[in-house]
Amino acid sequence: MKADFVYVDEFTPGLRWDAKYATWDNFTGKPVDGYLANRIVGTRALCSALASAREKAEPRGFGLLLWDGYRPQRAVDCFLRWSKQPEDGRTKPRHYPSISRAEMFAKGYVSAKSGHSRGSTVDLTLYHLTTGELAPMGGDHDLMDPISHHGATAISPTESANRQALRSIMEACGFTSYASEWWHYTLTDEPHPDAYFDFPIT
Repeated sequence: MKADFVYVDEFTPGLRWDAKYATWDNFTGKPVDGYLANRIVGTRALCSALASAREKAEPRGFGLLLWDGYRPQRAVDCFLRWSKQPEDGRTKPRHYPSISRAEMFAKGYVSAKSGHSRGSTVDLTLYHLTTGELAPMGGDHDLMDPISHHGATAISPTESANRQALRSIMEACGFTSYASEWWHYTLTDEPHPDAYFDFPIT
């Protein structure tokens, strides 16, 4: 692993994680190139900011569940190859019900050069500390649809409030939100703003 990168669970205890791209539960329908272990990796700066976010979430009754952090460039390349394959319909209803695979890139849900590959971007959600259940957010991870945008109106007041809670926590800890994905945050002062790494997660 590159210097300055660590396993988030080791550097920042108290976080839950489910590395979706290491599993079959993602929009490609299978584990993605470069994800050889169900672990979340990120820069030390990312981990420090996440520790602050965890501390701010706790008084509100929330914990943080991470879905992705550092993403190898080979995984992004895998997304590109997948987008050019014939549609089989297996993951479309859940992840991209109203667009084609190719439109994922045109609409900004997936990029040929991802901020995740710089090591200081994270996909995450909130869960209730008392029950362990995920806070309702009006859509799951990688639902590529306008309902996932910040400011979406077709969600309940509770879901909207939970999105706002996550956003206020993350922005207070130095993160910038992404307009099209309520779960996606990048460290504003990221240490590698121009680098795209490709080492695998093992």
